[in-house]
Amino acid sequence: MAHRITLIPGDGVGPELTDCARRAIEATGVVIDWEIMEAGEEMIAKCGTPLPEPVLASIRKNGVALKGPISTPIGTGFRSVNVTLRKELNLYACVRPCRYYPGVRSHYPGTDLVVVRENTEDLYAGVEFAPQSPEAETIRSMAPGKIAAGAAISIKPISPEASRRIVKYAFDYAVKHGRRKVTAVTKANIMKLTDGLFYEAAREVAKDYAGKVEYEERLVDNMCMQLVQKPEDYDVLVMPNLYGDILSDLCAGLVGGLGMAPGANIGDGVAVFEPTHGSAPKYKGQNKVNPSALILSGVMMLRHIGEEEAADRLENALTEVLAEGKYVTYDLKPVRHDPSAVGTKEMTDAIIAKMKK
Repeated sequence: MAHRITLIPGDGVGPELTDCARRAIEATGVVIDWEIMEAGEEMIAKCGTPLPEPVLASIRKNGVALKGPISTPIGTGFRSVNVTLRKELNLYACVRPCRYYPGVRSHYPGTDLVVVRENTEDLYAGVEFAPQSPEAETIRSMAPGKIAAGAAISIKPISPEASRRIVKYAFDYAVKHGRRKVTAVTKANIMKLTDGLFYEAAREVAKDYAGKVEYEERLVDNMCMQLVQKPEDYDVLVMPNLYGDILSDLCAGLVGGLGMAPGANIGDGVAVFEPTHGSAPKYKGQNKVNPSALILSGVMMLRHIGEEEAADRLENALTEVLAEGKYVTYDLKPVRHDPSAVGTKEMTDAIIAKMKK
């Protein structure tokens, strides 16, 4: 039976990466009917928006999407397509495994972490007010002496419902995947009401898993230090939106960088799989970028749709190619300017050849 899946090529290096991931997934033998949908910067001129409604409709209908990276302007321009996708589809759980693969340059061999990030609220809710706007002035008047005149203001909503939901997801993930511990991460010593509420919700959920999965808490600044000193002490990390975005990049750095960092955004009945890295427009069309993150996102997708054997074969083939270190992109070589480095397509070809063997 064919699986109907939405495929979003994305911007920058996205189209070439999604083409490689698609070929690698199809080489497993799983039959997929891809529904290709365009989103990103180029769609603004055509549709007036980087995220046309048919894209959302396709994902809702199919329930699963594989997505390439999409560019987000910094400071100006349209709002992040990724953030909008998560809000519109209620993709409340961002799941980012950070696992070390032999052959990849890293100071932390053996690292195997999973960051579970709440996706719908916190500062990423995008509730902001411009300097000297009526709203900003009203808020400033409510906290005399605490907010400078002319300050822009961003609101940080943390709800008990969303907090319980994401922590439960983290515990259920830990149980399903045989993980030993869940660590909740906040800055509750300073943000006592918002982050404090997150901890309260986490403790409530943790009671239901007592004896099955260990629970602990860390402050986000201390967590950063802990991760670069002894990442082996940690397993599943769960946290509000902003901390999750930052720590998932830190954890990716432990295992070789964003080129090795897959991801998924999960909601009720809907899942979008994508790499953690950006669209890298300066490398567009150069056949240069490491395809591992998007291929590993494809592995996550295969597991999600119940194709465990195919997922194992694809991940094992990638593992062999990485361990051999012969047919890999420049960033995976011991020396970055190694002339023996191959391109994106050639590394994918090597992975497919491993599966055929």
